Amino acid sequence: MTHFSDPGCPWAWSASPAIAALRWRYGDQLEWRLVMIGLTENGAVYEKRGDTPERQALGYRRFRERGMPFTTEPRERIHGTWPMCRVVVATRRLAPEHEYAVFRALQFAQFTSTRFLEDPDQLRDAIAWVPGIDPDAIIKAAGESETERLFERDRDEARTAAGGPTEFQGKAANTDGRVRFTAPSLRFSNGTMTLEAGGFQSLEAYDVCIANLDTSLSRREPAKDAAEVLPEFPEGLTTAEVAQIMTEDKYTWDLDAAEDALIALAASGRAKRLPFGHDALWVPAEAATARLAAAA
Repeated sequence: MTHFSDPGCPWAWSASPAIAALRWRYGDQLEWRLVMIGLTENGAVYEKRGDTPERQALGYRRFRERGMPFTTEPRERIHGTWPMCRVVVATRRLAPEHEYAVFRALQFAQFTSTRFLEDPDQLRDAIAWVPGIDPDAIIKAAGESETERLFERDRDEARTAAGGPTEFQGKAANTDGRVRFTAPSLRFSNGTMTLEAGGFQSLEAYDVCIANLDTSLSRREPAKDAAEVLPEFPEGLTTAEVAQIMTEDKYTWDLDAAEDALIALAASGRAKRLPFGHDALWVPAEAATARLAAAA
């Protein structure tokens, strides 16, 4: 599984429920590899396109209906995504087992805070609450030449969509002279055959790719209750992610039912609700303690 993404893309953030459901459904039978697209070098790129903090906040409000938490408080300044991508790549170098957790922490900072994520200190604060990492070492490594070399390699790989299924389906982009994958794009391979699900897709699209590549996998049924789900995701899940995991194919998730189950878990002391944007991250109680200790 090659996951082309960028922590600054709201479509990638909104695809998180489908990604979580794949992890629930197939677990460690899928081997994931994260590739940073590098959407914009700095905030000036967005400003040249006419983007403003107000327009960004209005856009986030419209993304809320897709389920993930968003804030509508305008930033003072818009930032680019390359600095965040470098932090992800630096984590891959120093603590690869925490790469995805750091990527998610940066997504939370992008979409539920007003941090200026070109500033090293604010990048450090954005990832400090991830247990098991040394945020200072990661931020330092983000500025090193080896990180830059690996990030450039990611950007080059992400710009190989020309002539492929992603471009054919109209889900590629060309913002710097090369046709690139948009975030998120998933490329599935069993070593013999490769399938692409470019850009924002449904869980069913991802699942049918897997079904065509390997029917020997164990395929887990949707969860019956949030109490089944949360213990297997110590990094926590949003309401929409839990709702997707609890939903059978062909049916629309029930956010209210998922939130009711999560509230019950929190009331019983088995989960903690960490508020983000207009929603929350629900974390197993023990993991929440570890996160708060890491942030402190």
